[in-house]
Amino acid sequence: MSEMDDLAAFAVLIEAGSFTLAAQQLGCSKGQLSKRISQLEAQFSVVLLQRTTRRLSLTAAGAALLPQAQALVVQVERARQALARLKDDMAGPVRMTVPVSLGETFFDGLLLEFSGQYPEVQIELELDNSYRDLARDGFDLAIRAEVANDDRLVARPLLAWHEMTCASPAYLERFGEPATPHALAEHRCLLNSHYSGREEWLYHQQHELLRVRVSGPFASNHYSLLKKAALSGAGIARLPSYLLQTELADGRLRWLLRDYQTRRMPMYLVHPYQGGLPKRTQVLADYLMGWFKRSGEALDRLQR
Repeated sequence: MSEMDDLAAFAVLIEAGSFTLAAQQLGCSKGQLSKRISQLEAQFSVVLLQRTTRRLSLTAAGAALLPQAQALVVQVERARQALARLKDDMAGPVRMTVPVSLGETFFDGLLLEFSGQYPEVQIELELDNSYRDLARDGFDLAIRAEVANDDRLVARPLLAWHEMTCASPAYLERFGEPATPHALAEHRCLLNSHYSGREEWLYHQQHELLRVRVSGPFASNHYSLLKKAALSGAGIARLPSYLLQTELADGRLRWLLRDYQTRRMPMYLVHPYQGGLPKRTQVLADYLMGWFKRSGEALDRLQR
């Protein structure tokens, strides 16, 4: 036993008033308890107790040590309660709403990894591109491309992405690679029907804005479907950079027109404003911030 354990045993003994009751509370024998008190006295080279068959009385040294021993017992109990509260706060659901393409791309592997570290946290994930009122709809976290001017919300920058023009090697072998954005007018382009101006693609180079009219055989409002079409060789697509890390790394898609920039768009991790987030929500928020930082760094290395 440690010296701290012996101090705690001393405080329990004085509170109980007898070796028999104190030993029961500590879950040890009277002999073991007596030995611990003797060890404590030897450690400090003092006599702490006057023992008689009927009662225990403190010596001057024992009276001086008792408040410190009692404070130690209080601190241990507070620590136990704090850990119990932390365990309770870590167990339970965290409701989260995320854009569809982002959720489909990242969150299967990410949440499996998180759940391995925090198995007691239950994540309820909704994939939805529409704006959800977090307080009204009962969400703890959200990932959003835009942040409304709402004093009820806290927004933390999560990542910045841009659309990358890409195509499969099979498509490029068949139709060739466009050298400039204007050459896209002669190619089969995959259009995003979510945008009203889907047939006009914008590029920037040296502060010059280029507007290119494009057309093609397929349009969808779903980034994942556009990526599948590009992977199949159906045409050239403009897809969010966060969708392409794996496909660029293994060569199934190639990044075209690298010298021409597209608009960078931020995404934010959002939660309702409150004095302190539940621990389970806080650890998930911190985990997401770190995970997306590492993912962004990996994508940056691919783009160099």
